Amino acid sequence: MDLDELSERIGHRFERSELLDRALAHRSWCAEHGDADSNERLEFLGDAVLGWAIADIAFHRFADVPEGQLTDLRKSVVNGHALADAANDIGLGPFIKLGKGEAAADGATKPTILSDAFEAVLGAVYLDGGADAAFAVVERHVATRLADSIDAIRTLDHKTELQERCARHDRPAPVYLLTSSGPDHAKMFTATVTVDGDVLGSGNGRSKKAAEQVAAEAACRTLD
Repeated sequence: MDLDELSERIGHRFERSELLDRALAHRSWCAEHGDADSNERLEFLGDAVLGWAIADIAFHRFADVPEGQLTDLRKSVVNGHALADAANDIGLGPFIKLGKGEAAADGATKPTILSDAFEAVLGAVYLDGGADAAFAVVERHVATRLADSIDAIRTLDHKTELQERCARHDRPAPVYLLTSSGPDHAKMFTATVTVDGDVLGSGNGRSKKAAEQVAAEAACRTLD
């Protein structure tokens, strides 16, 4: 496979192409080629670089997001499935060097192999071009997914948002009072949330968690 083509897809021109070549070497291939160096050490480095870069981007890009949601935001793009998607976006699979057994098992399509290879490539970029080059690759291929993730997180985690807003203003943690009605097969839950004895919101849902989220969202609107 043409590594120059892959370099263009990644968005980094390697001065030391052997680093990219090593980043593509799965341990199954190495076992069949005289125990050549696999991509695992580069994967370790790339994982650390990725965590730093996403934390930096999320911190500066979403200045109004509390710490708990920043953590969820980072997890939403720094995980095996998200990284496998990023690897697929640049067509990384066909370039990964696999042993015969792994290749026969369609290893180049496995999310774990794809995500590990993506991190290894990022580690190679870091060694070849430094922090700025690695940061640019993360921005190009991973950070673009943050905007979609933050909308989902803000929608689904109103309880965390309410708790952190209370903490910032030195108020006690929210307390949820739950009641239910209806038969077991169609039970409806109602949650009422109070902070320091003040009722801030209530909501209904088919589960306790759903009702609490609706109540927390109402409480956040009350605080606004």
